[in-house]
Amino acid sequence: MLTDTFGERLKATRKIKNMTQLELSKRLELSKATVSAYEQVASYPSIETLVKICNILDVSADFLLGLSDNLTFEMGGLTNEQRNSVLQFISTIEKANRIIDNNEQ
Repeated sequence: MLTDTFGERLKATRKIKNMTQLELSKRLELSKATVSAYEQVASYPSIETLVKICNILDVSADFLLGLSDNLTFEMGGLTNEQRNSVLQFISTIEKANRIIDNNEQ
């Protein structure tokens, strides 16, 4: 797993679901700052919280953790074109991160 993958995918998935950090934090019964820290990869959720995130966002932990590229949720009424744009965006970010990681080594 790339270290930034979780934060990027959490943020992208939350936005696809049209949910703010505040809305997600309330549903998780956490502070908005905690959700922000997850998205910025300043900290990671417990397994219990990860399960809650997956249930709320209707996405697999494998996807959020970068173990799978399979999105397993409905993208809330997005058109095929919009879905493809989201997937391309995620892919572009992942490629950029791999390039950055390779350059740092």
